[in-house]
Formats: sequence, C-alpha cells, structure tokens
Amino acid sequence: MKYKIAIIGFGTVGQGFAEILEEKGIWLKEKYGLDFDVVAISDPIKGSVYAEEGLDLKKILSLIKETGKIDSYSEGIKDWDSIRTITDTNANVIAEASPTNIETGEPGIMHIRSALNNKKHVITTNKGPVALAYRELAKLAYENEVFFRFEGTVISGTPALNLGLETLAGIKVQEIRGILNGTTNYILTEMESGKTYEEVLREAQRLGYAEAKPDADVEGWDALAKVLILANVVMGGNLRVQDIERTGITGITLQDIQQAKSENKRYKLIGKVRKENGGIKASVSPEKLNTGDFLAQVNGVLNALTFVTDELREVTIVGPGAGRRETGFSLLSDLLNIHQLLEKSSSTIDPSRIVTC
Repeated sequence: MKYKIAIIGFGTVGQGFAEILEEKGIWLKEKYGLDFDVVAISDPIKGSVYAEEGLDLKKILSLIKETGKIDSYSEGIKDWDSIRTITDTNANVIAEASPTNIETGEPGIMHIRSALNNKKHVITTNKGPVALAYRELAKLAYENEVFFRFEGTVISGTPALNLGLETLAGIKVQEIRGILNGTTNYILTEMESGKTYEEVLREAQRLGYAEAKPDADVEGWDALAKVLILANVVMGGNLRVQDIERTGITGITLQDIQQAKSENKRYKLIGKVRKENGGIKASVSPEKLNTGDFLAQVNGVLNALTFVTDELREVTIVGPGAGRRETGFSLLSDLLNIHQLLEKSSSTIDPSRIVTC
C-alpha cells in the first residue's frame, strides 16, 4: 500500500515531519517497506498546495526557508483550505499538526473529525482534540475502520503512550506521575542557581523555551492537557478539564527554591494520574521531591514519566518533550505503526483491532 499524506499545519512540527520524510524516505522504504508521497500541505499563513502525484519536499522546504511560504510552489492546485485539503485530495493519511487549543480543541477537532468521517487515517501531535474529544474521535475511527494515533501529544517523540498501552500491556498501572513540561522544568532548574523566576523566564523566552505569553506553560495548562490524555487514554478515565486540580509555578519564589535545597529537596511541576476509591484522580502542581526521587534528577528541558505498576513496580521513561524533529518523529512513529498493523492484517482492518494511541 502506498500512503498519500496530507500535512495540515506547516509550522515547526509539520516542517520537522517533512524534513524527516524527505531525508529518510528511501531508507524507510528499504527497511520497513513504507512507501509514501506527501500530496498536500495546508497552512493558513504559509499557504497550501496539492499535487495528486506528490510534492517535491526538498523544494517545499527550500521555499519555506527562503520566503516563509509555499504558495509559490510551481506545480499543483493552490489555495484550498484545510477542510477541502482533507476531504477532496487523494490523501489517505492526514497528519494534523495545527496549534493546540486546550479551550475548544479547534480547529484540530474539526480537522480530525472530517478526516475520520472520510475514512482517512489520522496521526496528530495536537493535544487539544485528544484531551477534549478523545472518546468521540476514537469512536469515529472505530466506526470508519481507520486508525487514529497521537503518540506526540504527551512527550513529543518519546514513546510514553506506546509504553503505557502496548509495552506494559498485561500490567495494572496504578499511578502515572511525571514532568510533562520542559519550559517549567527549565525555569525551576535554573532558579536553583540563585536566579529569580522573572530572570529565568526572560532567559527561557530568549532561548525559545517559553512563548512571549507563557501562560500555557507556567500556569500548568500544557501539563493539564497531557495529564487529561494519560487519564482518559491510558487509565481508562472519563475526566474533563474542570476535574483536574491545577496549580502552576508562578507562585514559586527564589526563597522557596532555596528552602527546598536546604531540606535536600527540589521543586518540580508534577502531573499525576492515580486510581483512587474506584475512580481516577488527576492533578498538576509543584511538588517538593526528595533528591533521591528519580524525577528530581530530571533537569533542564527534559520530560519524564514514571508508571507505578503491580508487576514491575516503577518504570520511568525520560526524553525530550518538545522540538522540531523530536515532535516530527512522533508523526513518523505513528505512521509506521499504522503501516505495520495494516501489513499484519493484509491491508484489511478488523474494527476490533483499532488502536487509538
């Protein structure tokens, strides 16, 4: 089977995915039998283009570097919006990489819903749709006998969801706790050197770790979205945004950091999901961890998750939680997973085997 890919959203993540596909295309076909063309790209700022036989990714990426846009690409149909690109092109895989909106999930929910209703597989890094509409979208994938995968929504290309759902299959996960936001982890790490929150935030913004308006990170909203995904996808919950206790790091002072150091402890913003009294509880808040806790040793922009289980006790995975290539790789990981599942089933999907992660 040849995969025809449409990339919706061509910012940092979409471009990272395209770079990986362009560089590794021949090797992916030789090693995994993954044969593909990127046939369409749609972005509200950078433009859109559709070529039924496939786009020249090298030219597309060169145009982006030179002009910041793709609408001057010399071939194909131009100016289709994202929905028409999803529904009217010959793409059979939609790579949804539009920006996350944790308040409404849009336009990502609309993109994914349209793709699934048109019987197209979806791979996405967009946290909003998975956090806010996972059950609806998973049901649509099941009904239309296509795959909906979203590894990159929790820790970028670091395989946290695959670990929890597939590698640890057969184990009872009692709790998941971890560092789910690199920006806040960087800020708290740097404050240990004696810098104030405001000083470190400015440095994080200069380095590109924090946005000009950093609320999603420092107020805990980004971590909340990831906790919500872990709660509902891995732990089988049915939580909503308002069900999760959330406290960010803006109230942590240099004095708090120094006091924790004097106690041989370290502040980390911890996202937590746990089974409690027959239900699922979740929270995001700063915690003082003993330095002997493995998570206390995860510094800088790294992320980490610890799965507390019945058979293996604690299993921890550490890796980058953001980045152009790192997050782009998660889309490739999902694409390869779909390919391998289809190969095993002789290109026929049994709805009972739909994998939604």
